[in-house]
Amino acid sequence: MVNSSDTNCVQLEIFPSRLLKPETAQKLLNAIADINGVTRLFVHGPRLPDTVPYGPAKGEPVHHLGKTVIEVAGQAMELAVYVGGIRMEVIDVDVKEQVREVCENILPVSFEFREGQFIPTKQTVTDYAKRGPGADPLMLGMTDPKGKLKHNPVCILKPDFLDE
Repeated sequence: MVNSSDTNCVQLEIFPSRLLKPETAQKLLNAIADINGVTRLFVHGPRLPDTVPYGPAKGEPVHHLGKTVIEVAGQAMELAVYVGGIRMEVIDVDVKEQVREVCENILPVSFEFREGQFIPTKQTVTDYAKRGPGADPLMLGMTDPKGKLKHNPVCILKPDFLDE
């Protein structure tokens, strides 16, 4: 199993200047998923609620165009957020340049491409509360503190990669 403590992993953040449509997000995520060396990745952005949270229509279902099912690496997943950024961990600098090239080819808007520390590498209180003391190191920092685990927010795209 590969984790950030075993290698010289590089963490990246792709921050487009606009929120991405589901089609663009699907195309970008599929291209990134095809790159060997991406160990973990998550998308973040404004939450897309299932129901109207307040006001006269409180409790009514929200029919937002961004809340759709996309297919990434052959797996269907429902977007719970409007994709405003992508954070990922890659195994080395060569993979970083491949990701940058994919972003330049696919994103229709300008974007910021940052290298830094975006995903926790040590277990947080939220990780401990949701996954317990023996949590998988690849899942550290991949927990939405406001999310429910029963909705299965983590999707493993390449399960065979975990055995390497």
